[in-house]
This record gives sequence, C-alpha cells and structure tokens, in this order.
Amino acid sequence: MNALQTEFEFTLPQGYVDSGGTLHREGRMRLATAMDEIAPLRDPRVRENQAYLVIILLSRVITRLGSLPQITPHEIENLFTGDLAFLQRLYRQINEQGTTLVPVVCPECSTPIDVDISRLGDSWLPPRTAQRGGSLSRLPLPLAARNSDGIGTPGQAALGGPGGRH
Repeated sequence: MNALQTEFEFTLPQGYVDSGGTLHREGRMRLATAMDEIAPLRDPRVRENQAYLVIILLSRVITRLGSLPQITPHEIENLFTGDLAFLQRLYRQINEQGTTLVPVVCPECSTPIDVDISRLGDSWLPPRTAQRGGSLSRLPLPLAARNSDGIGTPGQAALGGPGGRH
C-alpha cells in the first residue's frame, strides 16, 4: 500500500536572503488544505489586492526554508520573482498531480522520462549558457523548467547528463 506523500522538498533557483545576509535555498512545501485556500480570502491585504493571495497561501504551505525558524508573508514578499514563480508552479504541480515528477519525452530518442521539478532550482543554467535550437531548448518541459524567454534551462543533474541527454 502506497502512503500519501504530503510534504515535498525543493531547492529555490536563487534563494531567499534574510536580513543578516544568509542565503536560504532548500525548503519543504506541504499539500494545501481547503482552509489554506479559504483563510487568505478573509485577510484584508487580499481583499485590497487579490494578487496578495499567493503570498499568504505560500506562507501557509511552506513548512521550511533553510534555517529560518518560521515562514511568514514577510519572507514570501521578499523572494526574488523567479523564486516566487518557481514556488507557484511547484504548488500547482503537487496539489494537482500529487507529485513533483513531470513526464516528458526526450526529443532525440523519444524515450519517456520523468523530470523532478522540485530540484530544477538546484540545477538551473545561467540564461547565457542555454542555446536556442540545442537539445535543452527543444525538450518539451513544463513551464517550471523554462525561464522567461521560453528556453528550457534545466541543468545536467535534472536530465542526467550533458546536453540534456538522459
């Protein structure tokens, strides 16, 4: 019998820098409950600005971020935008699919493989190293594995070798 996985480890692409200058990249997110999605709607900040909903929601479901003693809206507000987008995609993936694994097909050999999006933050290539037309940009990865210009940028660890080969 398979046990339900309710918490998922992740690595942020950039990481949260606290007031002391410490970088926090490793974290854990739990599955959301109905109350996690309902309670923020009562928050005056969300009533004033619906975009704030994601801040409250993520502060409720992220159970660990580096060595921080607790995660509050303040920490989420101060994430880099790439990290916020990464966490939003991870939230959708684990709550809709129940896993961080996304099935993809290798464009070179058509072999189905699973990519763990929770670790893509650990293996992002700097945008200048991603080549258009190369195997990284052709691999049909989920949005979480693409940067703002649409280039697939998971690193070698996520795909198992140089050039995106598995």
